[in-house]
Amino acid sequence: MDLVETVRNSGVVGAGGAGFLTHVKLQAKPDTILINGAECEPLLRVDQELAAAHAERLAQGLAAALEATGAKQGIFALKNKYHQAETALNQAVKAYPNMRLCLLDDRYPAGDEQVLVYETTGRVVPPGGIPPAVGVTVLNVETLYNVALASQGQPVIIKYVTVTGAVAKPATVAVPLGTNFADLLELAGGPTTSRYGLIDGGPLMGKLAGIGDVVTKTTKGIIVLPEGHSCLTTRQVPLRAQIRRAAAVCCNCRMCTDLCPRYLLGHPLEPHRSLNAAAYGLVDSAAHYTQAYLCSECGVCDTFACPMGLSPRQLHQEMKRQLAAAGVANPFRDRPAAPRREREWRRIPSARLLARLNLSAYNVPAPLREEEFQPAMVTIPLKQGAGVAAQPTVQAGAYVNRGQVIAEPPPGKLGSIHHASIDGQVVQIDQAITIKAV
Repeated sequence: MDLVETVRNSGVVGAGGAGFLTHVKLQAKPDTILINGAECEPLLRVDQELAAAHAERLAQGLAAALEATGAKQGIFALKNKYHQAETALNQAVKAYPNMRLCLLDDRYPAGDEQVLVYETTGRVVPPGGIPPAVGVTVLNVETLYNVALASQGQPVIIKYVTVTGAVAKPATVAVPLGTNFADLLELAGGPTTSRYGLIDGGPLMGKLAGIGDVVTKTTKGIIVLPEGHSCLTTRQVPLRAQIRRAAAVCCNCRMCTDLCPRYLLGHPLEPHRSLNAAAYGLVDSAAHYTQAYLCSECGVCDTFACPMGLSPRQLHQEMKRQLAAAGVANPFRDRPAAPRREREWRRIPSARLLARLNLSAYNVPAPLREEEFQPAMVTIPLKQGAGVAAQPTVQAGAYVNRGQVIAEPPPGKLGSIHHASIDGQVVQIDQAITIKAV
C-alpha cells in the first residue's frame, strides 16, 4: 500500500487550523515539502516540543513524504528561539542530503502558510491561492509526526494539546481523541482562578470554548484566562455592534491595512476599505467586499493594529459567509504579487504582541508529558476537519477496540476516517460517537 492510501486509512488530517486532508495534500507534485514548526500562535508549544522529542521520527516521515510526492527537498522551518528543537533536528537531518532547516525571526504570524512560504523559499503565493501554486506543500510538525506513525500502521487516536494560561502546571499533554476539556484542565493542575473562560486554539485565532468541549484532530491548545480578559471579551462583541462602532469611530488611519501580513506580501487586501464599505457603503469598487476572500483572519488588524478596537477580521468573516452563500467566486485567484518594500520593518515581534494582549505573564514553558492518560469516556465528532462528516460503521452498544475504525466518509466523498481512541462500549451516536471505557 502506498503512503497516500496509508495516510488516508489512518485518518490523518492537518493537526491544526482547518484540518485539510493530508492524503489529498500528498497527491500534489511539489518540488518542496515545507514542515511548519513556527508555532504561529503565541503560548502554544506542541510543534516545538514534538520536534525536540521526536526529531528522528519526523525526519523519517519527511523522507517518506518526499519519496511519495517526488519532491526534491524538505525544509523544517523553526523560530530561531527553539534551541532544543533546532539541535535535535540538525542531528536528525544529517542522514538526508535533501533536507535542511530554516530559522525564522520571532514574528507574528510566522506560521501563516503564505508568510512561511515567502520567508523560506522567497516565493509569493498568488492572492487567493495556496502553496502548491508555487510548488510547495506545507505540513505542520504534528501532521508529519502522524504521517510517520501512519507509515508504521498506527492510526490517529492521540492528540497533543498545550494547556496553558491561568493553570497551575502548564503542559503539553498527549490525550486520546475525544477527551473533554475538563480532563485537560485537571492534567494541567486545574485553573488558578475560580471564574475563567477558555480559548480553543491560540490567543489570536482561537475560538471561545466550554468546559464540556472535546479534543479533536485539530485541537492545538487550550488557554485558560480570567473572566473579563480582553482576549475573551473582544470575541463576545456582536457583528452589528462592530459595524456601529466602525461608523462612529473609525478615523481611517489605515493601520489595519499597513500592518496586514497579506497586504505586506503584496496582496490587494486593504481592511480599512472593508470597514468603510460596511459602515458607510462608501466604496468605489465591489472589490472592497470581495477582498474579504484574501483575509487569513490572523487577527493583526483587531488585536494589534486598530487603536479604536475595531475588527475588520470579523467583518471579513461575515463578508466571506455572505459572498459564498450568494455564489460569488473569489475574483483574485492566481494574480501575481510582490512583497511591499515596507514589509521588513512592519513585521510584528511576538513579545510586543503578547504585551499588547496582556499575555506576557502566561508566556511560560509548557513541557511535553507523554504518559498515557485513560479518560472514563471520549466523544469523537464525526466531522473533524475539511470534507464531509464521516458515517458511523458501528452501532450503539457495540464494544470497540482502541484503533478500530468507527466511522468513514460516504463512498466517493472526501472526508476523514475516524478510529476508536480507547477500548470501550459505544453508548451514544448522534453528531459524534461516545465511547465509555470498560
